Amino acid sequence: QVHLVESGGGLVLAGGSLRLSCAASGRNLRNYAMGWFRQAPGKEREFVAGISVNGGNTDYADSVKGRFTISRDDAKNTVYLEMNSLKPEDTAVYYCYTRVPNFTYWGPGTQVTVSS
Repeated sequence: QVHLVESGGGLVLAGGSLRLSCAASGRNLRNYAMGWFRQAPGKEREFVAGISVNGGNTDYADSVKGRFTISRDDAKNTVYLEMNSLKPEDTAVYYCYTRVPNFTYWGPGTQVTVSS
């Protein structure tokens, strides 16, 4: 069983920055891809960023490219999302995930609110 817990969300002014963390327990996730989705009110959950095993490859939604950076620290079993130049449209609940064979685990989410 894998447990993921996000932290670092909050209220920030447009143009500001936040750093989200996702700590995993129950299994060492160094051999699995990890990443972030988000869900805004009234919208479907959407992909934000993903990172491969060892962090060799990263992928971003077009809407966050150049502003968000995903990274991982396998020694701490943690994945991060550095968010800069935040916009009101980035307001959402952000969810961490990891994919193991035949299953995807999700965290409970952390709220990010960007005010204009």
